Amino acid sequence: MSNVVGRIRGAFRGDQRVDPDVLLARLDAVRRFLAAADGHLPDSRLVSAHTLVERAGTRLALSRDHTVVALAGATGSGKSSLFNGLARLDLSPVGVRRPTTGVAHACVWGAQEGAARLLDWIGVLPRHRFVRESALDADDEATLHGLVLLDLPDFDSVQWSHRLEVDRLLGLVDLVVWVVDPQKYADRVIHTNYLGEFHRHRDVTLVVLNQADRLSPAELPRVLADLRRLLDADGLEGVPLLATTATDPGGIVELRAALERTVTERQAALRRLAGDVDTVVAGLDELVGSDRPTTGPDEATKSELTRALAGTAGVPAVTEAVQQAYRHRAAASTGWPLVRGWRRLRPDPMRRLHLPGAPGEATDPAESLVAATSVPDPTAAQRSALGLAIRTVADRAAAELPAGWPDAVADAARSRLTDLPDALDRVVAATDLGMARRPLWWRLVGAGQWLVTLAALGGLGWLVLGYVLRALGLPDPEHPMVGVVPVPTLLLLGGLLAGLLLAALTRPVVRWGAVRARRRADQRLTAAVAAVGDEYVLAPVRDVLANYAVARDALRDATRR
Repeated sequence: MSNVVGRIRGAFRGDQRVDPDVLLARLDAVRRFLAAADGHLPDSRLVSAHTLVERAGTRLALSRDHTVVALAGATGSGKSSLFNGLARLDLSPVGVRRPTTGVAHACVWGAQEGAARLLDWIGVLPRHRFVRESALDADDEATLHGLVLLDLPDFDSVQWSHRLEVDRLLGLVDLVVWVVDPQKYADRVIHTNYLGEFHRHRDVTLVVLNQADRLSPAELPRVLADLRRLLDADGLEGVPLLATTATDPGGIVELRAALERTVTERQAALRRLAGDVDTVVAGLDELVGSDRPTTGPDEATKSELTRALAGTAGVPAVTEAVQQAYRHRAAASTGWPLVRGWRRLRPDPMRRLHLPGAPGEATDPAESLVAATSVPDPTAAQRSALGLAIRTVADRAAAELPAGWPDAVADAARSRLTDLPDALDRVVAATDLGMARRPLWWRLVGAGQWLVTLAALGGLGWLVLGYVLRALGLPDPEHPMVGVVPVPTLLLLGGLLAGLLLAALTRPVVRWGAVRARRRADQRLTAAVAAVGDEYVLAPVRDVLANYAVARDALRDATRR
């Protein structure tokens, strides 16, 4: 027996133990990957990871003192005979009618409480469960305490439901014993659909060539060698390969020894889950790259987006209105008082657009009752430019990302596109354009205009009074003279000329101030529009990039064994 155990120990690749803490850390890394990737990648790409996390959590929460081993094979391979031979009882039906095994049967060695919970989770009905030991066995079966042995339906059954049940159970058991026979050991179905898919679960896979008694002593080594060649081609190098004979108790000694070792180690469940993590991580590997991506679009891309948003928000129209409003208000404040009324009859350019800072509106834009502006709607060209800018943001931000993530970045960049027009309009309405207060020099020039106007009116009144007195035949008071010019005439002409001169001198200053006001408004609106772009376009993109970085690091942690 010691030689048999030694050969089994050397054949298993699972001599290296799986640290439960490391396995839990890898599973937690997969959870972190899912938390970062959910909502960004197609659900179909994440199904296997979600299934792993759920299945692993449940399996680890159930009994760790039991090892679930499944006998899987094709019709006529002798699975049920092996099942009965290992149990030393006729538990699973055996016969010539195919398929014989339609549902899974289970045999439990040792404590039943933990095994019952496991079988409930696996889905084996109570009427198909058997307890191996009795008082008559004494300690004969003690070496298999903790074994839960399953006899699965035939994977090549003509009943499609049997195949689905096999596929479901193979994803839940801890160790799989593949049972083949000399007639169908090279069948393409078992190698392509099953054994080839288990190459990452070599540590929990065992292959037996059953019914070896049908082969002559010369044929058996050749068949085993050919089967080993096929297993190596399936990626199952080093997987134990045993020859069994269910009809002879001595023909299953090596298989029983392998199961005893597996049960004693209590490592099969951990190795199975570690293999599941390897499989899932390998399938997700193409979803992450080797380098950490940039944190977001570059400054040139941001500037392009801001310009497109400014065009959509009507910033050029608003700044033009600010420039015109500045000139309009400056003329109304610094022009001749006698013609200012005519200026006020003309509508204020900013009032037409319901912009903050228009005469009569609240000084603080945040206190304005105006809910929206009357800025013209964006043209088709402006909307197209905005769409192109957003697409450029997504393309440049996702240039270094692997497949799947660029679509997530593009979706994030467009995720709040329908909210942009209202947000832009609100920010334009809330931006202080610097037009709420009149400059001090307007007041000084306005006061000067009033002084020269009053002087002109005083001189005119003085002259009119002289004409009236002369017309009435009353004595005309002598007018004081400044040189040869009478003071009333000097006041009238001087006031008029001074007013004209002051207006002429003020006009270029007003033009300069209007340009400066436009630039100031443009800077403030551009900053406000850029903040909207950052919140509605760039922030969602940065969130996706941040989640990608988390997913990438998490998947890297999940590969560490």
